[in-house]
Amino acid sequence: MEFPFFHGKITRKTCEELMSKTRKNGSYLIRESESMEGALCLCVFFEGLVYTYRIFKEHQGYFRIQTTEGVPDRIFRTLKDLIYTFEKPDQGLIINLRYPVKKQKVSQRKSGAIHILLSGPAT
Repeated sequence: MEFPFFHGKITRKTCEELMSKTRKNGSYLIRESESMEGALCLCVFFEGLVYTYRIFKEHQGYFRIQTTEGVPDRIFRTLKDLIYTFEKPDQGLIINLRYPVKKQKVSQRKSGAIHILLSGPAT
């Protein structure tokens, strides 16, 4: 997945630590679910807590999200469509999506060290 706010396989605890550093209501990221294989989690920071919403990929390639209890699941053609919709207020999340928490990139120094290590002569 090529979204800057997609963090892949991070734990819920790591997610909460990242989100608590921002301290901004409406901060969000997406990670892979630890408990449900193939599912994603949309994590949203609000008033010191992280709210988690499950996203499921359907057989037809659509994305289905579970929001507030009692509110029917919503289906989206793409993950981009889902994010765009929930950037607007009053769509079923605790708060609208405002600030993507971007995944940190590997620094050039580390990247170069790895490259040198992998391309060196075999001993």
